[in-house]
Amino acid sequence: MALMAMLVIVAGASAQVNLGIKGGVNMSNYYGDELNEKNVKIGFHVGLAAEYEFVPGSALQTGLFFTTKGLKTEDADWNAKYSENLMYLQLPVHYAYKMDVTPGTRIVFHGGPYVAYGVGGSRKASVGNINAEWDVDNIFGDGRAQYKPFDAGLGLGVGAEFGPILFDLGWDMGLVNISRTSNGDIKNQNAYLSVGYKF
Repeated sequence: MALMAMLVIVAGASAQVNLGIKGGVNMSNYYGDELNEKNVKIGFHVGLAAEYEFVPGSALQTGLFFTTKGLKTEDADWNAKYSENLMYLQLPVHYAYKMDVTPGTRIVFHGGPYVAYGVGGSRKASVGNINAEWDVDNIFGDGRAQYKPFDAGLGLGVGAEFGPILFDLGWDMGLVNISRTSNGDIKNQNAYLSVGYKF
């Protein structure tokens, strides 16, 4: 019992909480049955990050981010383009292992689940010089042409810390079918590049 108490005290004494901001570029697409589109939709993410380093070299990373996902497709024969822009509030919970490289520089490997909730979006289509945009506020809902707002999945990443400056490269794979159709199978996937700063 005394040993357990000493371990808790040592862990508490060495724990460190950091807050920061992160943002960057998304490269997203859908995957699922009969989805073979290879184009990547460029988007972005930005938000507040939090980290609890409970022992040196090990941390829990989380935060709240506004992030865009979706789809982009083109048909050269018809000079047609179509895209969907899904906007989410996303909360990841990752375990991070940090490896010292030089004083003040660390490589960070991290992974874990995320949950997200859709807050808006749009669909855009063009054929030749004709453009259209619709469902700006209603891309999520109960209709057959709408998506389920709840999303969740797993993420992996690797990054680097240079003092308070952060760089991160990662990938999120959605595990929730967001399609409303009875035989639909649409899931999010997203690669991202982030830059951040720890206060």
